[in-house]
Amino acid sequence: MVTRWPRRLAVPAALAGMLAVAGLALGRLYAEPLATWLFLGAAAGSVAVSVAARRLPSWAVGPLSVLALAGYTVLTVRLAAASGRVDGPLVRVTADALANGIPRVLTAMIPVQPQPDTVVVPVLSIWLAGLAAAELALRARRTLLAELPVALLYATVLYAIGPNADRALWQPLTFATLAAAALAASARDRDGDAALPDLTAAQRTALRFRVVAGAAAGLAGTLAVVAAVGPVVAGGVDRRPTDPRRYVKPPQLDILDESPLVRLSGWALNPDQHLFDAHLSGATGTDTRIRLAVLSDYDGVTWRVGATYRTAGRVLVGPRATGDRAAPLDQRITIDELDGRLVPAAALPERIDGARVAYDQASNTIAIPEGLRPGLEYRVESRAPRTDVNLLPSATVPSGPAVTRFLQAADGSPKEMQQLAQKLAEGNAAPFNRARAIEQFLSEHYKLVTDAPSGHAYPNLNFFLFGPPNGGGQRGTSEQFAASFAVLGRLVGLPTRVVVGFRARPGSAAVRGADAIAWPEVLFDGVGWVEFNPLPQPNTQPQPVEDDFKPRPEPSTPPPSAVPTPSTPPTSAPPSRSAKAAAPPAGTPPGTIAAAVVTGVIVVVALFLTVVVLARRAQRRRRLHDGEPPGRIVGAWLEVLDALRLAGRPAPHHLAATEVAAHAARVAGAAETAEADPVRPGIRPAAPGLDDLAGLVNVVTFAPEQASAAQADRAAAQAVAYVDELRARRPWWRRLLWSADPRPVWWARRRR
Repeated sequence: MVTRWPRRLAVPAALAGMLAVAGLALGRLYAEPLATWLFLGAAAGSVAVSVAARRLPSWAVGPLSVLALAGYTVLTVRLAAASGRVDGPLVRVTADALANGIPRVLTAMIPVQPQPDTVVVPVLSIWLAGLAAAELALRARRTLLAELPVALLYATVLYAIGPNADRALWQPLTFATLAAAALAASARDRDGDAALPDLTAAQRTALRFRVVAGAAAGLAGTLAVVAAVGPVVAGGVDRRPTDPRRYVKPPQLDILDESPLVRLSGWALNPDQHLFDAHLSGATGTDTRIRLAVLSDYDGVTWRVGATYRTAGRVLVGPRATGDRAAPLDQRITIDELDGRLVPAAALPERIDGARVAYDQASNTIAIPEGLRPGLEYRVESRAPRTDVNLLPSATVPSGPAVTRFLQAADGSPKEMQQLAQKLAEGNAAPFNRARAIEQFLSEHYKLVTDAPSGHAYPNLNFFLFGPPNGGGQRGTSEQFAASFAVLGRLVGLPTRVVVGFRARPGSAAVRGADAIAWPEVLFDGVGWVEFNPLPQPNTQPQPVEDDFKPRPEPSTPPPSAVPTPSTPPTSAPPSRSAKAAAPPAGTPPGTIAAAVVTGVIVVVALFLTVVVLARRAQRRRRLHDGEPPGRIVGAWLEVLDALRLAGRPAPHHLAATEVAAHAARVAGAAETAEADPVRPGIRPAAPGLDDLAGLVNVVTFAPEQASAAQADRAAAQAVAYVDELRARRPWWRRLLWSADPRPVWWARRRR
């Protein structure tokens, strides 16, 4: 009886060990060992409850185990809350952890900080898997079936880990060994002679030999099949596991934080607005820049953050400054009137205390999902990077898919900006020299003011760069300076981005609206992101842009001599009567000449406009009504694309048909709000949608034979309705020129 207890405990011990292996594997995702210990406790506790209650009726074991699970969950929440410094009532923290545990685990930054909502769901999963396995093994004596929930748990853990942890080959080997040991220990007892009745000793020996030989042959055959098929199967499996986090969308910023660049003009107009207090220690110099957001994406209208914020703990893992070039910087910040979700912190942050945050590893910026609130205090430990200026003159800039977003300039950039960028790049082959040329040009030719209107779309930047100074041009806030630098840099092949932040002084200081600033950065190989300052120096007068950029008029040819030299000497004889008759009149009245010229110009312009209008109508008729259905659907789509270009908002070439339809809807809405006709006030109905037309375009692209005449008629009607509505939303003078614009005819010829 005594010898049977080890064999009876071997199965639950093996199951607990298998659960522990799953807990150890999952613990590799966490930043602190607390999570691993909690997982091991759940593995041991779930099996121990079933072993202790094996004498009780089966209906009582479930409630008893759930009661023990509830107590262990409360303990888990208390320990994780204390470790993660999560404040609040225990009931509220537990409810939040149970409700949001799964999405927060899948959106958390690796390594995951052990907090209530990141450990509760794994603890519950391990406990429930242990309860099911122990009951199947101890009561139903189905060990192989009991290993199924544990194996499913381990497979789920491996899938959740994905590529986010180092390999640990000993863990799956240990898991398989424990599974085999549980099966071996669950074999029924053999009672010697009772197990083989009516057999002699020789017969028993022969039978056992045959059993062993059969088992060996079966094992050898299995190994042979594995050796033959295993490499083929392994070769078809991706070497890098799939990360399930890419299927889960992290919390997104609101529109206020998506482009904080537009907030600079408001802060500039309220320079005394108290945003937050900052106590800095370890900073060098008189000015430290605290970052709020890094804007990497530009669509020709708005610079956007484009970051992926994942739930993080106190330790922030991201690119690090190394060696003696990294200066420590400690910040204690108290929020006052600054709102939104973005958190001010100096780069590069390594640790944050006092707030539960989300972190973007690419830009090293921080966000609070719940939003900032007055009185919020937190502490950030950062490493301020130092740039080795000796490497910059010869540094190159990276290229490839990893930096495409930093090199991409939206379609539709003004020709003047392109010409300026090329002029600044002339003679500056080195990337750093190009960046310095742009920085110097902006700082010397433009004026920094606080009352410039907000805006950094292409039209705003074009007016800032080339508008007349007496009309508001060539003056702006740091928004226009930083955005212009970044766009001009991308036009000459520099990977750029815009940073929004604040100037702060060492020690304790209040950061106000006047301290808000934007600056551009350029990415260099071997150096990293380097800040540039295109702002003019204080108390300097900008140089006229015309002197260095605007093309000067071509010099005219010298006028002919006033008195030409005669080739033959004059004769003294008076002119004959016939010569007098043939001489032209003394002069034609200037009014007659001007009237003739004006009349001729009007006639030519009228004929030209008539030809253009007729050509445009013929083009629309051919597109929408002539030819086969696939061609007519494509013609309707071309009508929409031409209308967007006429409206000044062409669709980018990389967009799919459905994305172009969404872009067209935004253009129509923008036309209603931005260019409303004051002569016809009122609220207009929504512009006709293009979703059906976009779907038909996809049909024509992939299966043109399925297009029908009815679909072509529907596409034509939808295109005409949208184009007419878009034209109707333009100002009156643009509506007059819409049908007489010759560019669509030229566009069609270029497409052919």
